[in-house]
Amino acid sequence: MPAPQRPYHHGNLSRSLLDAAAAVIDEVGPTQMSLREVARRTGVSHAAPVHHFGDKRGLFTALAAEGFQMLDADLAATRNRTDDFAEIGVAYVMFALTHRAHFEVMFRPELYDTASADVAAAAAAASDHLYGPSVAMFAPGTDRTDAGVFSWSLVHGLATLIINGNLDGFGPDASPDPEALARRITNLTRPAPKHH
Repeated sequence: MPAPQRPYHHGNLSRSLLDAAAAVIDEVGPTQMSLREVARRTGVSHAAPVHHFGDKRGLFTALAAEGFQMLDADLAATRNRTDDFAEIGVAYVMFALTHRAHFEVMFRPELYDTASADVAAAAAAASDHLYGPSVAMFAPGTDRTDAGVFSWSLVHGLATLIINGNLDGFGPDASPDPEALARRITNLTRPAPKHH
């Protein structure tokens, strides 16, 4: 059996297990992640992840909750600074690229406990940052939920296309700089200037 890569000694074991799980997901995806590999990388017995999270679903639930909390914090900071949907959308895309493992779990509800209060609260808080500012882009009276779904579809779809490499063949400006690309795309939601 190979030796653990990073023996666990002190500190927060739950944190170490979550970090190891994210690293494994980055490499092989969530469906191929195993608790045994997470334990091996953390330098603990296979029983340790089970003790802390119960099972794989429990570990995914913790990752999803943490991911939505981080997304909420990123979007809130951008919203407080700009209150601008285009910039909030850029923050969403950059979160997906920077925290890919969390992102891949957060939107796969079959992997985790969707009844988790932590997941539900963080997901609702994060979605408010997309749904709220996006209403201003549409005609008065537009349904808030419809506006939010439009906004979420735009930025989530863009993030997924970039992550999966789907834009690599779409010309020199498609994806070398994901932040610049995200800004160009989200800026298309701005109203066209009126000519007199």
